[in-house]
Amino acid sequence: MPMMTGEQYLASLEDGRRIYADGEQVKDLTSHPQFATAIRLVEKGYADHYQPGDDVNGPYFAIPRSRDDLRSLLGTLLHWDMVTVTTSQGLLALLTAAARMRADHPHYSQRIEDYFEHCRRNDLRCVQAITDAKGDRRIAPGAQEDPDVYTRIVERRPDGVVIRGAKLHISAAAVSHELVVMPTKRMKDGEDDYAIACAIPVNAPGVKIVNTNYAPRDRHEDFPASSAHNMPEGFVILDDVFVPHERVFLAGEVAHSATFAHSLGLWERLGGTAHMSEFGDTLVGLAELIAEANGTERISHIREKIAEMVIYATLVRAGLEAAIANAEPSPEGWYFPSELYTNAAKHYAAAEFSHMVRHVHDIGGGSIVTAPSVKDLENDEVGPFVKKYMATKPGVSGEYRTQLFHAIRDYTADAYGGWQLVTMLQSGGGLYAQRLVARKHYDMDRAKGLALKLAGLS
Repeated sequence: MPMMTGEQYLASLEDGRRIYADGEQVKDLTSHPQFATAIRLVEKGYADHYQPGDDVNGPYFAIPRSRDDLRSLLGTLLHWDMVTVTTSQGLLALLTAAARMRADHPHYSQRIEDYFEHCRRNDLRCVQAITDAKGDRRIAPGAQEDPDVYTRIVERRPDGVVIRGAKLHISAAAVSHELVVMPTKRMKDGEDDYAIACAIPVNAPGVKIVNTNYAPRDRHEDFPASSAHNMPEGFVILDDVFVPHERVFLAGEVAHSATFAHSLGLWERLGGTAHMSEFGDTLVGLAELIAEANGTERISHIREKIAEMVIYATLVRAGLEAAIANAEPSPEGWYFPSELYTNAAKHYAAAEFSHMVRHVHDIGGGSIVTAPSVKDLENDEVGPFVKKYMATKPGVSGEYRTQLFHAIRDYTADAYGGWQLVTMLQSGGGLYAQRLVARKHYDMDRAKGLALKLAGLS
């Protein structure tokens, strides 16, 4: 099949999917205000990548076969919409899992590769559904009062399986085509039914998606970042969904129940680090601009904070470069980023992100959250006073400084800013998971050898 156009993407959303927002079922997804921006972004992504012809060759289906391929993919990924990014990362995660399972379960690996081709041929967009409701965190999945709080197989049929559960925090699920379901963690012996990985169309019977969104409801001119870039967050309900065997990638093999989460974590953390390197530079730019607008750019503690932010942005980018430079090939010739450098870089970027935001807030001051709205600037009676008193020095008008404050508030301190603070920390798994993986792949024997040599105990 040829690549989809933007118009064809819009038409593909009219497939009977069951979407909910603000307590009501959404009858027309493309016209609903909560989804308008997200759909426009994905539609633009289709339009930007569209090429006529019979072969789908979008860059989001590229498989890195060298370190240069990996670097090129990350360079272009920063300019894609979130759904296209998750499609690329999710499918590469599946291929990573296929490579790691091939010796034990070659039929699952083949199904994954066939599914990759299905998505490529039909130019589909995918999201990964991994985090379960989890119930009481103290109790194992099979011992929960409600066994459905971890997604599980409830029926095995000759032609497939039926699954039940919920997946939380699934960004852009409502505006995608496919849900790639994965176990949320490593399952133990006796928890076979919870070791389920599969792919499900968003409009499959039994799938219901409840949505929240950090998009501004009004005054879009005061929200320059979030009004232009927002995605719905899906609470995905899987109410006895049938999955045919060809879409099942794991069905009870607990030894590989964590393979999918680890594979997805690698690619999500790499992509997250790439985005956070860009965010780091943006925060530096905001801090420098507001310091200049306030007339404080030469004050020593302001300069020190911005210098610290420059070091942060540079080290995040350096970690990203190290992850690419130390990428390794699989037996299939696919290149995967370094586990050690990817996890170390993502951990540092996430752990220090809120500290960098604090610097921006400290440099900017209280007007970040109290500056009058753009409509106030335009009011005939009070507008001239707002412009007069928000101005600071020649070349810095009241309008300019006010709009700069709105950008900082929207990006770091409002609904979108709060979403950023949480997702920077949690995307790709929390900090503890990244510490575990970094330690696992660190050359501890070499480190101990150096210490023993120093101590004269070799």
